[in-house]
Amino acid sequence: MDLLACPICKKFPLSLLVFTELTLQPPKNIRKCELYCAYHHGNMSDVHNPDCASCYTREISSGILICDGCGRWYPIEEEIPRLLPDELRKVNEEVAFLKKWKDKIPEQVLREGKPFSLKE
Repeated sequence: MDLLACPICKKFPLSLLVFTELTLQPPKNIRKCELYCAYHHGNMSDVHNPDCASCYTREISSGILICDGCGRWYPIEEEIPRLLPDELRKVNEEVAFLKKWKDKIPEQVLREGKPFSLKE
């Protein structure tokens, strides 16, 4: 998360919502985030006593990245954030993702998210 920006508008940081995650063994060498901590939802300069070791034991299986700049959202599926440009995204797969996780996705993303939403 310390490296990811919106591929369309280049906004950093992206908002992260975790739906499911796996528990891993922490690595021997732990690198702290330099700029932004997604789990603490803040700049590293504002995060007091971050527990970086616990972040390394968590792997996001499913979730969503949201750009507050342009309103785009990007799914995380099977531990992979899918930050594709609009023209490479498949409407049926993206809408299915929104429907599957609609109880965990903010209403604004469901109604107005780009490039796809659940508008009626």
